[in-house]
Amino acid sequence: QVQPAEPGGELVQPGGSLTISCTAPGFSSKNCRMSWYRQRAGNQREWVSTIELDGATTYAGSVKGRFTMSQERTKDTVYLQMDGLKAEDTAMYTCNGAGGWCYVNIRGHGTQVTVSS
Repeated sequence: QVQPAEPGGELVQPGGSLTISCTAPGFSSKNCRMSWYRQRAGNQREWVSTIELDGATTYAGSVKGRFTMSQERTKDTVYLQMDGLKAEDTAMYTCNGAGGWCYVNIRGHGTQVTVSS
């Protein structure tokens, strides 16, 4: 079972930038693709982005062009660079393995991101 890692929350002003990280032990050795999800208060969990083993990425329409996902597989860590942040980006962000066994067994801790002036 994964022991996830990221504590605390982040506050950023509208229009600002922030990079968050998520460590999910085992995703590299298990050859998992990884995804970012977010959950806004009162809403369902929403898929944000996915990164393939070769580094190719896909994004939800709401963040495409503003967010960039990357990975450091030697550290079992994924990153999400967020630019042009909006109030509606305020959410708890978590990383998760993508698909099948990886989705069930590989996940990291969440980071609360608050976009507010």
